[in-house]
Amino acid sequence: MNQFVNIHPDAKIGANVTIDSFVTIEADVVIGEGTWIGANAVIMNGSRIGKNCRIFPGAVIGGIPQDLKFQGEQTTVEIGDNTSIREFVTVNRGTKSRMKTVVGSNCLLMSCVHIGHDCNLGDNVIVSSATGIAGEVNVGDFAIIGGMTGVHQFVNIGQHAFVGGASKVGKDVPPYVKAGRDPLSYAGINSLGLRRRNFTIDKIEELKEVYRYIYQKGLNRTQAIAAIEAELKDTPERNEILQFIKGSKRGIIKGYFDRVGDEEID
Repeated sequence: MNQFVNIHPDAKIGANVTIDSFVTIEADVVIGEGTWIGANAVIMNGSRIGKNCRIFPGAVIGGIPQDLKFQGEQTTVEIGDNTSIREFVTVNRGTKSRMKTVVGSNCLLMSCVHIGHDCNLGDNVIVSSATGIAGEVNVGDFAIIGGMTGVHQFVNIGQHAFVGGASKVGKDVPPYVKAGRDPLSYAGINSLGLRRRNFTIDKIEELKEVYRYIYQKGLNRTQAIAAIEAELKDTPERNEILQFIKGSKRGIIKGYFDRVGDEEID
């Protein structure tokens, strides 16, 4: 361990942890075995970091929420195993809303990403450089968010979704889809990502058919849900999509052909 570090004696540091120069680690911190922490990183109170993580220079984990309602409550940030957090990433801890911010295992947060308070990122999530994710956002497993994207507070992004770079995400992005254009719209199924994760051609076609009902048959959301339930095979993926849409409080992104000029139609 380098001598030019500031580690509180109450911090719990696992075996085989490497800590480079000028790192600060505060008291209420747990770091799992095999993790590497690069120079000038700051690991603040409430941080819980898993095994074999890589935290690059200048990252700040566990900063207090940038939420004016925060009143100093004891909250946490939880980082799963094998996650990489690149240069100058900031991950804020939770508020009394959820009490914790979670980044799952095997994730990659690229340089200059911000993860706001009370967010919940699943496993195998990739967030590209200079993306800002506001508070209380949920991101499903294997989702990918392109660089320089802004994600509005309370948005949900489903698992295996792909959001194109420089997007403004103000509505929920359903599972398995690609989202792009401006305003952000449905741009098809994330077929390439799904094939890389060993989804069969038949399963991908099944997902495409579900989204044809939602985006390409001229049905409003209520009609589309009813038709899917009546006409399409009952599968876990179909049901996940329906549950996501039914539970959406902000509404889901529109289809590209749902837009006429600058107006949205349902």
